[in-house]
Amino acid sequence: HKRVPNDVAENPVIIGHEFAGELVEVGAKWADQFKVGDKFSIQPAINYEDGPVGVLSAPGYSYQYIGGDATYVIIPNEVMELGCLLPYKGEGYYPASLSEPLSCVIGAMHANYHTTPGKYIHTMEIVENGKMAILAGVGPMGLAAINYVLHREDRHPALLVVTDVDQARLDRAASLYTPEFAASRGIDLRYINTGNMADPVAELKAISGGEGFNDVFCFAPVKPVVEQADAILAFDGCLNFFAGPSRADFSAMFNFYNVHYAYTHVVGTSGGNTDDMIEGLHLMGKGLDPAGLVTHIGGLNAVPEATLHLPEIPGGKKLIYNHIEMPLTPIADFAKLGESDERFKTLDELCQKHQGLWNVEAETFLLNNF
Repeated sequence: HKRVPNDVAENPVIIGHEFAGELVEVGAKWADQFKVGDKFSIQPAINYEDGPVGVLSAPGYSYQYIGGDATYVIIPNEVMELGCLLPYKGEGYYPASLSEPLSCVIGAMHANYHTTPGKYIHTMEIVENGKMAILAGVGPMGLAAINYVLHREDRHPALLVVTDVDQARLDRAASLYTPEFAASRGIDLRYINTGNMADPVAELKAISGGEGFNDVFCFAPVKPVVEQADAILAFDGCLNFFAGPSRADFSAMFNFYNVHYAYTHVVGTSGGNTDDMIEGLHLMGKGLDPAGLVTHIGGLNAVPEATLHLPEIPGGKKLIYNHIEMPLTPIADFAKLGESDERFKTLDELCQKHQGLWNVEAETFLLNNF
């Protein structure tokens, strides 16, 4: 891995790059900016040229004394100097730990661009009051994208179509981020199962009013999904290939007639920057809850096994609490475990109060009882 030092066997690093915590000591140099008791998140992509592996160095990959999977860490000067120690003023801890994945979808929206006929200017951002589609959009990162679009303060689409082929996941997304709430924000939100459509491209275009979509986000590195995204682009439409493929030779067909005559274009984003994280933390402080990303809870003891077997463990984010011992447990299993352990019964009740999602009440109970 490009971010991991070659001598990792002799000098092990602390893993975990999406994390949050509380400051327990602050050196004199930083006492004017930070104080003991402050809650924080960290932007791991610090871009520090003199780090352990150069500019790609990141907490969670490259450092011996800072990373998420530890009880205590030492935050090096470069994190503060580069503005990457970010204060969190919201409730609980878990939202701040999810600011990094949330920043990825924030960055994706900001990275889209559109053109002005006759001028050589790229206008960054999604089209205000335009038409947006998120394909394969109800996995954990898709849910984060929907959540962000509905809570943005500066701009939003008039139409948001979210597609998938898994009806159960579509139904869950619709119960978490409802069309009714979207309507209150001025957005016509529709969840569509393209698996039930004879001609998905034609039917999606019809939903758009026949012209296609200004901004299309592809959340699965699957050839037919990418090609469907291309096919539903409007004039000057921007396709954002968000999902990271694992194969270096991944490719798909792209309509170059439309590139030439209809100004369609493509961007790819794989993460957010510090400003995106700050925006995410700000929105979370004002009520955006990223809990839809989380499907499993565990203690620090669960990390080695969970890390080694991550590709085989289904679901979304695995949320680890560093100061407790608890096996990695799906939130969906709390009720069954509650038959023999009162603590899990209480956790299940607290999650059911929040549509089956993790929440600050459950977090507080966990920290006090495990």
